[in-house]
Amino acid sequence: MHVAEFLDPEVWFRSDAGPRYVQLRQRLSDGVSQGILLPGSPLPPEREIASITDFSRVTVRKAIQSLADEGTIVQKRGSGSFIASKPERIEQKLSRLTSFSEDMARRGKTSASRWLERGIFMPSPAEMTSLGLSSEDSVARIVRLRLADNQPMAIECASLPTDILPNPLAVETSLYEVLAKSGHRPIWALQSISAVNIIEKDAELLAVSSGDAALRIERTSYLESGRVAEFTQTLYRGDAYNFVAELRLSREQI
Repeated sequence: MHVAEFLDPEVWFRSDAGPRYVQLRQRLSDGVSQGILLPGSPLPPEREIASITDFSRVTVRKAIQSLADEGTIVQKRGSGSFIASKPERIEQKLSRLTSFSEDMARRGKTSASRWLERGIFMPSPAEMTSLGLSSEDSVARIVRLRLADNQPMAIECASLPTDILPNPLAVETSLYEVLAKSGHRPIWALQSISAVNIIEKDAELLAVSSGDAALRIERTSYLESGRVAEFTQTLYRGDAYNFVAELRLSREQI
């Protein structure tokens, strides 16, 4: 379907369905999800979209800016607006206990983080249960948006007892590097995986649409002594990761 035909308001616009810019924003978003507006392809200029829809350029600009804010559209000065490219899907083995930085380095990608929260806090009920803390204890918590080659990939929240990570500000890149230096790097972990739909505030960070599919992994990591060292909750983009587990027959079945 041609873009002009797809944007024809006779097909989708309703006078009783809310503001024009919201409906146009949704129509453009639908074009991306349906593969009509392909990743990396240019979006028609504002004046052309305004002509097709008979909307004002202010309305068109507001819709495009909203999509740019969430990462669906990338605006390049002097070149116009483009549909954001999807990240290369990463295959992640569940049998290996590694950090995000190590995973990306092994794949030749540049990892980066945007800090969302970092410090010493009162523990949440989930942190108390997983780390064996009481309500009087404190917890070291670091929350960050993880990026690979500048593409947002996951939102990661790592929680640790304060005697294992007394200074969260010491973590600048890899948490496991900091833990290894103090002799507290975990050596094994238990993970649970669940499928979820991304809520709006997380969708904005991950540059996806609200309601898109995602994977939530909760991991409890242990030291060699058996003590719990870390509780991590990570939300992964559903279009960016494949998680792979190797399965074997038990000896009794061979």
